[in-house]
Amino acid sequence: MMHRVDPMNDTEGRPRTGWGVLTQRDFRLLWVGESVSGLGNSVTVVALPLIAVEVLDADSTAVGLLAAAVWLPWLPVGAWVDRMRKRPLMIACDLVAGAALLSVPAAAWLDALTLQHLVVVALTCGTAAVCFNTAYHSYIPVVLDGRNLLEGNAKLQGSEAAVQVAGPGAAGLLAQAFGAVAGLLADAVTFLISAVCLQRMRVVEPDHTPGAERAPLRRQIVEGLRVVGRDPYLRPMVTWGAAINMALMGYQAVQVVFLVRTVGLNPATVGLLLTSGSAGGIVGALLANGFSRRFGTARGLLLRQAATAPFALLMPLTTAGPELLLFATGGFFVGIGISVANIVVGSFRQTYCPPHLLGRVVATTMMINHSTIPVGSLLGGVLGDAVGYRPAMWIMTGLVAPCWLILAMSPMRRERDLPRTYEPERICGTFLTKTSPSLSAKWAGSSGE
Repeated sequence: MMHRVDPMNDTEGRPRTGWGVLTQRDFRLLWVGESVSGLGNSVTVVALPLIAVEVLDADSTAVGLLAAAVWLPWLPVGAWVDRMRKRPLMIACDLVAGAALLSVPAAAWLDALTLQHLVVVALTCGTAAVCFNTAYHSYIPVVLDGRNLLEGNAKLQGSEAAVQVAGPGAAGLLAQAFGAVAGLLADAVTFLISAVCLQRMRVVEPDHTPGAERAPLRRQIVEGLRVVGRDPYLRPMVTWGAAINMALMGYQAVQVVFLVRTVGLNPATVGLLLTSGSAGGIVGALLANGFSRRFGTARGLLLRQAATAPFALLMPLTTAGPELLLFATGGFFVGIGISVANIVVGSFRQTYCPPHLLGRVVATTMMINHSTIPVGSLLGGVLGDAVGYRPAMWIMTGLVAPCWLILAMSPMRRERDLPRTYEPERICGTFLTKTSPSLSAKWAGSSGE
């Protein structure tokens, strides 16, 4: 008897061990490399603002500008990534980011470090991250051969959250002991380790569709925008992602300044408090698979967002003393919700979208979602200087709490599980047939894969 394989969770009945997809060598290398790189990234998230605040005496607007620069979006990256081999591109991004980070301690030791230098480094690392992440999300299904994507994404999300627990604390301790600049040396080394792990992988990427490679770049970009814009599931997910990213980055842009200058904490305590969100991310990653099986991917996503997002309102209540637990609790529950959403939405997108368009769909999603991150970062920073750090925290966390309603107004509110295959004739087949017959035919042909 033949069994259909669910790409989000292999149900063929083959024996499974506690290690799951980690028994696969290539996935294990990807997992180790990205875990180590994630540790470095989580150090940088704290180290760069601390450098700006403590070394350069920057205000919250400048810190917001620095945070915005890291998330510079790049519109054509997805269509461009679709034309390239993913692994060499990711290796190049690791090396470029590592070199950029090494320039900061070098400039500091030469007494030549400026805010402009930090912004250029943030821009460089942000551009590398956009390219890397677009390729990375398209590469995961290749490494796993389209199987066990929910489990694979959960393990990657869990390890990312785990190292983010250690990263901010390590950044705070390094800043306390050796100065904030020292943390970036560790980050640069992690990018090198990630590049080595990627280089050792053996998985062979499939050949690209010749017709797709000959298509003009502009048309490929338009196709990605069209697919996301007209799909009843992808569109609300992207809208929610854009809204929640703006709100999250708004309070994250001012939280370091708030904790240092309003609450009066030292760098080590700041780093420790910022691990609360990552700890929540670990819990979310551990629970995502089982929760989705019990309640469904659609219903479970909505329930988690409704239950966790309002906890963000605890963070502006933080004061020195026992009230520090309010910040930790708020960050912890928000971290759970974001982690679950990243796993469920990422796995859904990887199984729902045709492989030949996945890079463009991922890039379109990231472009829209990331385009609001600089807005939120700048808004949070400006509000911090204009109305005060605590009121700015209230405003931005007040935007986080109701964002889940965007998902609640989508078709998923009526369904237990998200669909696993795209049906162009049900959703937008007429539009695609009239404007792009080849796209409609390719999508229809891949829906049963």
